[in-house]
Amino acid sequence: MSPPAGESGRGKGRRPGPVSGKRSSGRSPAGKGGKGGKAVPAGRAGGGRGPTTGGRGSRVSTSKAEGGRARGSRTTGDGRAGGRSSGPGTTSAGLGGDQVEGRRAVLELLRANRRAVRSVSMADGMDAAPILDEIEALAARRRVRVDLVSRRRIESLARTDAPQGVVASARPVEESPLEALTEPGPRGRLPFLLVMDGITDPHNLGSLLRSAECAGVTGIVLPRHRSVHLSPTVAKVAAGAIEYLPMALVSGVPAALQRLAALGVWSVGLVGEAPQPLYRLDLGDQPVALVLGSEGSGLAPLTRKRCDVLASIPQHGTLSSLNVSTAGAIACFDVARQRSIVRATRT
Repeated sequence: MSPPAGESGRGKGRRPGPVSGKRSSGRSPAGKGGKGGKAVPAGRAGGGRGPTTGGRGSRVSTSKAEGGRARGSRTTGDGRAGGRSSGPGTTSAGLGGDQVEGRRAVLELLRANRRAVRSVSMADGMDAAPILDEIEALAARRRVRVDLVSRRRIESLARTDAPQGVVASARPVEESPLEALTEPGPRGRLPFLLVMDGITDPHNLGSLLRSAECAGVTGIVLPRHRSVHLSPTVAKVAAGAIEYLPMALVSGVPAALQRLAALGVWSVGLVGEAPQPLYRLDLGDQPVALVLGSEGSGLAPLTRKRCDVLASIPQHGTLSSLNVSTAGAIACFDVARQRSIVRATRT
């Protein structure tokens, strides 16, 4: 049984900064502080002033936080105070992505080295972990300032529920022109795009971006309005995918699909009630754009009309719907499967 339209869709450089603080040989177990609570001075990691003692050791805080605000506030690479990213379900003038939270997301931000990173804040007293060591090493190599602060300070900075003790400030992700997404990639790689027609849940968008990057998607198309962009939640759930996926913002999805058709990209809209199964389409040897609808109403009527074909994901259980991020992941990997078969037959 195909998923209903409400879920799977309804229609057819860097300015270098000093690296501050020394890392101890280990980290004491991190406690939990209440979100929004008053920040404690960063040097009081175990109830006392300065470096904590006892146990296996801990990170030594290098900047103080009073009342949730650090002395010597962070500034952006161009000298302006760092701003907040748009929250869940909202839109911003650009893509966003200026605040990145979570260990994996911050690690990939530093690994990719595609945009300026202004600073990294890390919670004092975290347990030793290789990923934290790598974040510090990459920050030092990129000459990005690392501030060791209290756990409450991290919570006051965070826009997500679980920042995992790491928050980074970076230059926002730059938009790519829609036309640039249709150009062949390295070694003649055909365009493989994912078009979002009004995804408003940041968890869904983040999950879609992560699946898309893993499946080999070459570009993302997002509407400028009525869609979540790269909020801290999206960046964290995407686990670094935003650093590698070119993204275009368009004024309207229907017009973008018209432009993609003129540029030779075939668009496939995921629709729960479509009689044509996705698996029967030949998507392995041509430029393709998968089009996903919003969580509530799916593809807009005009978007449906502008798609070259509508397809469904067959279902065999009792439930009648798939989450849009799940449907998108299935579709992306089916395209990836077909492309791998085509490549294998040509070698």
